[in-house]
Amino acid sequence: MADSFPETHFKDTAALIFGAAKGIGRAVALEWARRGAAVAVADIDEAAAHATAADIEAAGGRAIALKVDVLSDESVQAASEAAARALGEIDIVMSNVGSIINGHPEDIPMSEWRRIMDINYFSATRCIKHFLPRMLARKSGHLVTTASFAGLYPYAASRMPYASAKAAVIALSESLAIYAEPLGVRVTCLIPGPVMTNVMDSMTNWTENCPMRGPGSELELKLPEDVAVTLSDAMCDGGILVASDERVWDLVKQWADGPDAFIRRQIDAFANGDLGAPSIPAELMQLIRQKAPKED
Repeated sequence: MADSFPETHFKDTAALIFGAAKGIGRAVALEWARRGAAVAVADIDEAAAHATAADIEAAGGRAIALKVDVLSDESVQAASEAAARALGEIDIVMSNVGSIINGHPEDIPMSEWRRIMDINYFSATRCIKHFLPRMLARKSGHLVTTASFAGLYPYAASRMPYASAKAAVIALSESLAIYAEPLGVRVTCLIPGPVMTNVMDSMTNWTENCPMRGPGSELELKLPEDVAVTLSDAMCDGGILVASDERVWDLVKQWADGPDAFIRRQIDAFANGDLGAPSIPAELMQLIRQKAPKED
């Protein structure tokens, strides 16, 4: 089996993205369409899914919009079958649905721990369970999952359910690659760090005034469009674990060289007021200011 795909990996393929209406999912849908894929934009926000599909078609691509609830096996199956009827056999599938909460673990209800695991982890397993048998039967296909830096090394102490779920996604993707790639099915796990999306707008805070701990000032805030290009290029190169910022691997190496010492440095940094906020490039800061509401 070849170590990489040609640059035409996306050309004349059919792709289905769960969670493609906004943020990273939307950017990936637009990027894959630009590279020649027909894209099924699946999302619980049907209006936003239609808007993304319309933007793809306006740019000369081919897309359909589908409403899906990734917490339902029946809904995932229905969306998958609808995508196949419209676009043909699905070659590339991405599970990109996610939800985040903030708070101390003792304040978060058990129902929220389960909900976050279901949305962030079991949505990926639902997707894999549906598509893997088909891909194995034809010995081709590409499964893409979405994790987070929060699941890669310890820092997200204010978002433990989310960090746990994303760590599970990474472990799942690594083992799935070991199993499926020799059988002809590619596996890629996108691991985003700080990205300029609206995911925080819907975040619930379960602890009053609970500061959100970030991944570190060594890292930079990224645009979704840049992350989409990084992912797509890596998929063509045979990438399995794809970080949105390559500098994260230096932090992972520090953790691997001495996990206890790394964790204690995190404890000390937080005690000294360092929340680990990422740096913001000047061009992104200008964009943020442009989008900020104007004062009267």
